[in-house]
Amino acid sequence: MQTVLLYGDSLSWGIVPGTRDRWPFAERWAGVLQSLLGAAVRVVEEHLNGRTTAFDNPVLPGRNGLAALPMLLESHAPLDVVAVMLGPNDLQRIQGLTAHESALGTAALVDAIRRTPLEGGGEPPAILLVTPPALAPHSDTEEKFGGAAVASRELARRQRAVADAKGCTFFDAGTVIETSAVDGVHLDAAAHRALAEAVAPVVRALLVSRRSASRSDSR
Repeated sequence: MQTVLLYGDSLSWGIVPGTRDRWPFAERWAGVLQSLLGAAVRVVEEHLNGRTTAFDNPVLPGRNGLAALPMLLESHAPLDVVAVMLGPNDLQRIQGLTAHESALGTAALVDAIRRTPLEGGGEPPAILLVTPPALAPHSDTEEKFGGAAVASRELARRQRAVADAKGCTFFDAGTVIETSAVDGVHLDAAAHRALAEAVAPVVRALLVSRRSASRSDSR
């Protein structure tokens, strides 16, 4: 069985827009992805509301994605693919960060994935960087994300540059989905499904490549 680890924030955790409820697993993009990839692949969710790429939140502890990542990688090893979808929380008003600085955090995550020694040995997992769809201005989230909608539109360009520099696979979720009109931040059920359907062939190709490499190494 091959294993895919999804590493994200509230968009992937599955907040129902306008509430603090959670979409059921079968409706979250992780669950849809699991159904598309089949029983030979295990999709693991590691999502946390408010998670940043690599920055501490001064009033909400434990949200630094870089700090938590090595432990989670080891916990779920061996891993074939790690898909990272983070960035919007870096742009919260309280963080005061730019899209460029968020991309530096993304690059630090890539480096951490590649240097973390995993039980069972073997090659580090393939890395897929998924840029979340841009935030939309909304009165309900203005206090928290005020001004972030403009900066979030830069994330795809910045994260693509990281992927190119680091030799990762890249996917821009904004090409297939938008954030919900209900809050301008999170995803409705249709967006979760559309994202999974678009990402599935990308992940499947990475898994096939890993399987082929493993067979070559065993000869």
